[in-house]
Amino acid sequence: MATDASYAAYVCDQLHDAGGITITKMFGEYGLYRHGKIVALIADNQFFVKPTPQGEAVVGNVTWGPPYPGAKPFINASDLLDDPSILVQLILATDAALPAPKPKKQKSPAKKK
Repeated sequence: MATDASYAAYVCDQLHDAGGITITKMFGEYGLYRHGKIVALIADNQFFVKPTPQGEAVVGNVTWGPPYPGAKPFINASDLLDDPSILVQLILATDAALPAPKPKKQKSPAKKK
């Protein structure tokens, strides 16, 4: 089941105070980025945050779930959407714990024939 665009927009609205939040549509679902680093997924109208010890410490009693069949468990933060202050803390802690994205390789120019 694809995620509703209105649900994805709601998640972004709740994370406004985190700053630098963007989403990208992928296969009917969404990737959530903070300053270009993917920190969460929005899938099946649920909000899944990448697991980190720092994120777990913010949440305390973590609910786990896979964002798609066959995926490793993520923190299911759907129940936290009505508490933006905790949600922002979770995203900030997760972002700080994850490594920076690898720089993309530049494509070499096509050779002329």
